[in-house]
Amino acid sequence: MTTSLQQIPCLPSNAPFTLEQRAWINGFLAGVFSFTSIENPATQRPAALEAPKAGPLLILWGSQTGTAESLAKRIAKEATARGYEALLLDAAKHGEVDWAKQKRLLLVTSTWGDGEPPDNAQGFWSALNSPAAPSLAHVEFAVLGLGDKNYSSFCGAGKRFDERLAALGAKRIAPCAECDVDYEATAKAWLELFWSGQSSVQSNLLASTIALPASGHSRSRPFTAPLLTARILNAPGSAKETRHFEFSLEGSGLSYDAGDALGVFPSNDPALVSAILEALEVDGDTTLSLDGVQISFREALLDKLDITRLSRDLLNALSVDNGEAAVRSWDLLDLLAATRSAKMPAAELVTQLKKLQPRLYSISSSPAAHAGQVHLTVSIVRYEAHGRWRGGVCSTYMADRLSPGAAAPIFVHKSPHFRLPADADRPVIMVGPGTGIAPFRAFLHERAATGAKGKNWLFFGDQRKATDFLYQSEMESFVASGVLNELDLAFSRDQAAKVYVQDKMRERGAELWKWLEEGAHFYVCGDASRMAKDVDAALHEVIESAGGLSRDAAADYVQKLKTEKRYQRDVY
Repeated sequence: MTTSLQQIPCLPSNAPFTLEQRAWINGFLAGVFSFTSIENPATQRPAALEAPKAGPLLILWGSQTGTAESLAKRIAKEATARGYEALLLDAAKHGEVDWAKQKRLLLVTSTWGDGEPPDNAQGFWSALNSPAAPSLAHVEFAVLGLGDKNYSSFCGAGKRFDERLAALGAKRIAPCAECDVDYEATAKAWLELFWSGQSSVQSNLLASTIALPASGHSRSRPFTAPLLTARILNAPGSAKETRHFEFSLEGSGLSYDAGDALGVFPSNDPALVSAILEALEVDGDTTLSLDGVQISFREALLDKLDITRLSRDLLNALSVDNGEAAVRSWDLLDLLAATRSAKMPAAELVTQLKKLQPRLYSISSSPAAHAGQVHLTVSIVRYEAHGRWRGGVCSTYMADRLSPGAAAPIFVHKSPHFRLPADADRPVIMVGPGTGIAPFRAFLHERAATGAKGKNWLFFGDQRKATDFLYQSEMESFVASGVLNELDLAFSRDQAAKVYVQDKMRERGAELWKWLEEGAHFYVCGDASRMAKDVDAALHEVIESAGGLSRDAAADYVQKLKTEKRYQRDVY
């Protein structure tokens, strides 16, 4: 007998019930849907409504882009099917949890910045590290971390949570999972370890599944979307190259909301591939086995493997010191030039490369205003290093090798954490310098097309107004039509002293505070390493000074904004 996880319902996390009520209802549903008849499962009623046998399980998720949240939801469905009283909760709502009554915790979290928790989990992290943090000696726990091995802080948030929970006395059920970008296989194997030894209503009926849906277009089954339009947004003389792309979604069945991201699967630079094949002394038509499939070297290097970022495993195998900054910027051609005497067969060396991953871009269009299309605003990365010109894999793929009429494999990446307010009368404040304007162009088009009454305020900045005012005519039209009520501009190089969006926020502090007090939602998009931190600091300062609050009270105010989902960030 088999059953589908989709047949076993689970209350959504925003259902209007208490934690205890949700636990009881989820347990009841698990019992009902666990006893269907083999002969006629559609009509047979349960013989008895047995209580779940696996006990309560609190599943908290910390997510910056929605991936960890989506994974946590799938785990919650499986946990319910296995007989757990599964409670799925946004980590921002950790304050609702009565920790004295919790016995088992599973935390799913991503990492952003320098090993930091995602925005919605920062409050939970602070609570765990406060002097008032409770003893968790009665709690069993496990942490599933998501990350990217290309960064030194790989799964940093997951590891820190794992260590802190243990320091508070909690007992590990399983070691901290460290999942790379291709997380499905690792997560599935780790979950089997987590489930093992636990009693279950129907453990013999279910196979652990973390795979994405087989039907429809998704990351695992991308849609080949025709490119309709591509144009440069910067004026001549700019030091930057920013392009606008429009793809057709006709016939894809794909849908998106303003605030979502688009995944694009690129191909590598053919010239770089040819140079690597020459350095390997391999004919591009020679085949090798990749994931059990015979494929030519050229196709593998073009479309399947990451040849611009080297894995630590490969560097270690060739005895290359990957602690040196220069080495961390090498691509495969640099490695081959530096290790010509390395004794490793070409086929083995190539297959130790990481898989080529899609790139995610904030969508800059609105489905209400651009039906059947999806737009992107992309900074084209070009630079010189180690005596050669290089470029961003996906940005140069779209700029140099994708022309109107050609097509690219794409998929929609949902970003439920980054949404316009459900109440269209709420004001919104948007801070998006450079390509950070992308989702806010989408927001403004969405608000205009749907007739939203809420006020809109945009802080935008770049280098020079004459060359770098992205979507200038559109923004000025929004101002003229009354859709954009406030537009503050910060062009850093148009005067001797550099001015940034955070400086404009401080200048308009009193009015910004007034909007927040009126219920405004505050959004930030762009660079996580510097801009987002500077904007966050400016927000605290504005609330402290204009609101007349102490530093601690201002921090509490910001945390409240996050908890109420009125402070949302799309940072990278």
